Amino acid sequence: MPSDIKNFGFPRWGEYGREREAEVVRMCDYSGCNEKGAHPAPKSPGSNERWYFCKPHAAEYNRNWDFFQGMSDEEAMRHMNDTSESSDAFSQAKTYEWGGGLDEDGFSSTENSAFDTLELDNTATQEEIKRQFRKLAKIYHPDANPGDPAAAERFQQIQAAYDLLKERPVF
Repeated sequence: MPSDIKNFGFPRWGEYGREREAEVVRMCDYSGCNEKGAHPAPKSPGSNERWYFCKPHAAEYNRNWDFFQGMSDEEAMRHMNDTSESSDAFSQAKTYEWGGGLDEDGFSSTENSAFDTLELDNTATQEEIKRQFRKLAKIYHPDANPGDPAAAERFQQIQAAYDLLKERPVF
């Protein structure tokens, strides 16, 4: 064994890794978690302060995040429609949602298209949406129309429209 090796077979005892500085590790801010907190999340709306969570706790925090928590329905709608800088221009940013800008009734073009697909007016209740989906699904389901690609495509459109509208919050 050469005499210039100074680790004696145990790297922690010798020169191994001495040229590196210790890495600063931020721990997860979730109470009782001992994982690395590498995923920032806002502490409150409009604040620059952040929590730092591990990936599972960040996902849990984001699932439960509600910007409008503590606001009445009227306050939430007022904030969404406010274009001033004090509200972070929330309504102007809505233009860039995946569903498009909102019309005067508060529906995106994608939601209006979903209502059309289900052959409903945009004033339909969740119960009416569900009833109409079931009615159309029975008519166009591939099991009821074996070998008909047009029926299968229509069924997929109906399913996608229902999936979009069943989760829509009602104010």
